[in-house]
Amino acid sequence: MTELRNRLLAIHRDEQGHAWSGGPALLGAIGMVALGIGAANDTGWLAIAGGIVGGVGVLIGPILHHVRFDWHTWTRLENLEKK
Repeated sequence: MTELRNRLLAIHRDEQGHAWSGGPALLGAIGMVALGIGAANDTGWLAIAGGIVGGVGVLIGPILHHVRFDWHTWTRLENLEKK
C-alpha cells in the first residue's frame, strides 16, 4: 500500500503533469454534462451551475499548468543562468 501511495505521489509531482491536467479537465467535463442535462430538461439552475463549473474547469487548466510547470522551469533556468 505504501508503494502504491509513493507511486501516485511521484506521478502527481512529476514534471510531465499527468495528474495536474486531469483534475481541471474532469471538472470541466462534469460541468459541461450538467449544462447539457440542465438545458435539455429546461432546468435553469442546473444549466447555469453547469456552465459556471465547466467554465472554471476550462480556465483553471492552463493556469495550473503555468503555475506548476512553466513557473518552476523558468525559475530553475534563471538560477542556472546566475551560476
